[in-house]
Amino acid sequence: MKKQISEEEAKNKLQEEAKKITEDDLKKVIERADEIKEKFEGKGPLGRFISDVKLMISLIKDYFNGSYRKIPFYSIAAIVAALLYVFNPFDLIPDAIPVIGLVDDALVIGACLMLVEQDLIEYKEWKLKNV
Repeated sequence: MKKQISEEEAKNKLQEEAKKITEDDLKKVIERADEIKEKFEGKGPLGRFISDVKLMISLIKDYFNGSYRKIPFYSIAAIVAALLYVFNPFDLIPDAIPVIGLVDDALVIGACLMLVEQDLIEYKEWKLKNV
């Protein structure tokens, strides 16, 4: 069995994947938004991130349709990379391994939140004023 990954490994993986993000990846997150949210709605290690994930998906949709662009593309890429990582069942630790298989996903989402926290706060404030 693989060992649990560290926070640093999760952050490095996220940064590596964020460099590869394309517009097609943004579309993929938007198209698979409901499936991605489902992974977070359980009581496992991902459950605590459900509100953050919903905010991230909303941000990706608003960025993609052009209604919100006050964010560096790197932040968008990091969010997309994190969401696609979680959606991929064959990541560093396969999701089929009970509990441990989701811990790496939680670490990647946590690393992403640390990287884009201020951008998410600004987006949330903008969203509240513009809804």
